[in-house]
Amino acid sequence: MGFNYELLKAFTDHLGIDLEMVTEKHIVHAMDLLNSGQADILALDLTVSSSRKKDITFSDPIAETRQVLVQRKPRYWRGMTEDAINSKLVRRQIDLGRKTIYVQSGSAHAERIRTLANEIGDSINVVEVPYDAEELIKNVVHGQIDYTICDENIATVYSMYYPDIDISTPVSFNQNIAWGLRKFNSTRLQEELNRWIAGYRKTGAYSYLYAKYFKNSESGMIIRSDYYYINTGRISQYDDLIKSASARINWDWRLLAALICQESRFDPKVVSSMGAYGLMQVMPVTGQNFNIDITASPAENIRAGTMYINWLQSIFEPKIANPEERIKFILASYNAGPGHVLDAIHLAEKNGTDPGKWDGSVALWLNRKADPKYYTDSVVKFGSFHAGESLSFVTGILERYDHYRNIVPAEAKLGMLSKADIHGIQLY
Repeated sequence: MGFNYELLKAFTDHLGIDLEMVTEKHIVHAMDLLNSGQADILALDLTVSSSRKKDITFSDPIAETRQVLVQRKPRYWRGMTEDAINSKLVRRQIDLGRKTIYVQSGSAHAERIRTLANEIGDSINVVEVPYDAEELIKNVVHGQIDYTICDENIATVYSMYYPDIDISTPVSFNQNIAWGLRKFNSTRLQEELNRWIAGYRKTGAYSYLYAKYFKNSESGMIIRSDYYYINTGRISQYDDLIKSASARINWDWRLLAALICQESRFDPKVVSSMGAYGLMQVMPVTGQNFNIDITASPAENIRAGTMYINWLQSIFEPKIANPEERIKFILASYNAGPGHVLDAIHLAEKNGTDPGKWDGSVALWLNRKADPKYYTDSVVKFGSFHAGESLSFVTGILERYDHYRNIVPAEAKLGMLSKADIHGIQLY
């Protein structure tokens, strides 16, 4: 989710292509991804500046905002008058002289504060750290630092959740926010993107999207959520159960989370038309085979599902040497049952394609099991099968797993400056 994500999705839908997303909070690293060809667009709310134009090409603006100072309100501010509150806060840019301000390294905020120091004729200590604006705001909230700079639209969202921060002191005029493209070989993409932006910004869909993220009082609910990964690295309320169960079957917990999301969207009470139940959509007969009541609790449902996965692993470990390929066979079997997947392996062997490779080989033969020419073959033991759902099941889980790995570290840690961090950073 997110403003830039939904804009990107609307643009790629307009082009009729799939969106492949990579997250990278560090601006310098993101520019390396762009210029090396690993990414085509930087959707990072980039402030348009003359210095950045030397390195990247900007799209037309997707929004406008200004930079603001983020500072803590005084203690007991709720019982104070507005004048009393203002007397404790920085309200004039000139009063930033000799202050220390933490900003994201490589950001336009660092550039702006250095320019501001020249404008006011005084020094301002600028500390560049590898944290984004959201993490820096939390450091202000928790008293780790006194000041940071943030774009006002983002700061407004965080002020809905953190009422103790003040964002009323601007440090810049309104500035254009745009996406970044490579300076070479991106002319056609830039032209198409700019045409789309010009039209989309005039639509009600754009107005709704902007209001949804930056003018909606409920935006703070996203930040407050225990499952907002920037805060906690959590995917769902069942992460602890998933991590424990994954360890027992030697799986990455994010892969199991991706399977559960695909099966139930983390709804522990959902029941399919075939009678599959709960988080892992376990069939009653499967629970009975393992002597588990799949309706007893989410933990028991996950236990039954992972025991079934472990059984599938015992089938495919001797047959599929490559662990990454083996996962695809196990996922397909979780949806289709192992019999149909074994039939497809036998068809691959008989027809001269690699029986240990999923894409372009066994997946192809599984799909052909709907054809009498193949499901009546002597090597097929489990009859006809329509594989569309199972093939999509595998693809969907692996795509979601890639996103989870990209967004949530195996063991996520909060971005919080320690006292040692603060005292060890060079001031400029």
